[in-house]
Amino acid sequence: MQVLDFKPKAIIFDLNGTMINDMEYHTKAWHSIITEDLGESNSYESVKKEMYGKNPEVLERIFGRNRFTPEEIISLSDEKEKRYQENYFPHLALIEGLDEFLKRAKNNGVSMAIGSAAILFNIDFVLDGLKIRSYFESIVSADDVEISKPHPESFLKAADALGVNPADCLVFEDAPKGVESAHNAGMKCIVLTTTHDLEEFAEYSNILGFIDNFKNPILTTLL
Repeated sequence: MQVLDFKPKAIIFDLNGTMINDMEYHTKAWHSIITEDLGESNSYESVKKEMYGKNPEVLERIFGRNRFTPEEIISLSDEKEKRYQENYFPHLALIEGLDEFLKRAKNNGVSMAIGSAAILFNIDFVLDGLKIRSYFESIVSADDVEISKPHPESFLKAADALGVNPADCLVFEDAPKGVESAHNAGMKCIVLTTTHDLEEFAEYSNILGFIDNFKNPILTTLL
């Protein structure tokens, strides 16, 4: 078994693809809007590559600047979240082992926060739907930052809210841009292999390990 000698004072979780395995539903929601509502021919895989950051940023990466008015962006974003929640709700569940990991971390006095590019509407959907809000001392959403990942703002704000030095924080992420954000914040990271291939993370030196769920034995050495 791999042994991790890093003992974090705080843990910061990304949400989508990290705590819940839902990125497919976000991608499907955007893909349906793009192809069915807007009549574009973008492939599912091309949309999947742009699934990071805030909704307006996703639209800008796919369509370029000034394709939509601010009002249209709000309308498209609202419709996307509606479709995502309707389709994912029957499958809403924590990634295997996370419930016990959260309990163990709290019992060991490790502070926890969420640093996510999700809007608060979706974070609330998860935390209240799964009744896990009490584990987290701070929540940093897309609504709380000026610059999205890979900028470190999300994770630095979470660490500041917890009163913990960034170097003493451990981030759980599933996306290369999220790992890069943790690196830019001076934080170590463990990667969930839910949405991306291992080779996509080859350039990052802050990764302690890769896991497919929270029952992985390397996590027992963290706490």
